[in-house]
Amino acid sequence: MEYGKIKEVSFYSKALDEDMQLLIHLPHNYSELYKYSILIASDGKDYFQYGRIGRVIDELIQAQEIENVIVVGVPYKSVSERRRLYHPEGDRHEAYLRFLARELVPYMDENYPTYQVGAGRGLIGDSLAATISLLAAAKYPNTFGKVLLQSPYVDNSVLEAVKAVQDPSRFSIYQVIGDGETTVKTADNEIKDFLTPNRELKKLVEIKGFPYFYEEFKGDHTWKYWQPDVRRAISMVYGE
Repeated sequence: MEYGKIKEVSFYSKALDEDMQLLIHLPHNYSELYKYSILIASDGKDYFQYGRIGRVIDELIQAQEIENVIVVGVPYKSVSERRRLYHPEGDRHEAYLRFLARELVPYMDENYPTYQVGAGRGLIGDSLAATISLLAAAKYPNTFGKVLLQSPYVDNSVLEAVKAVQDPSRFSIYQVIGDGETTVKTADNEIKDFLTPNRELKKLVEIKGFPYFYEEFKGDHTWKYWQPDVRRAISMVYGE
């Protein structure tokens, strides 16, 4: 089994006015002679460490089960900063959206042999990182064509953003949520029901007519359940 490598890049974001760390996984078959889709992971370090996303990508590519994919992980610097960037009410939320769509995507297109179309770009996230992924696609539907959501935080502002998407054919949505996610302890020590709002999102997405996959797994709001789902999510969304 051959595995790729992870490049650590420091990238200055004008939108956020700070250096952002990028973890760029180039699969074992990486060559400038090929074209690659990109998958951007907010909570990027967690996806490599707990989700084992680099290993999953390499194994699926080598088995010829998925297309060529470069993963770009964007780690958060602290729990409090994560909320400021990812939460719909976070004061840096809009700036982070601009960073993803207007800075990170052009950087990848300029430096790697990418498919420079929305269908060649995806976003993946867990919890609040899933929320920001969905909101980025809703705001920039011509830029991102795929969204992979693991237990997203959903509130009225998220539902309104999805409702405002004019052309649901622009991006597909993969969404999973645990049937035990009715009492989730959040980073600000509140207890929230994630399951019910996710079911509301499901109804809205189906009414709007997005290309869509939804499933409720037996489990709660932890990587114990998200980690095995990473393989299926990538296989379904990027399958050959």
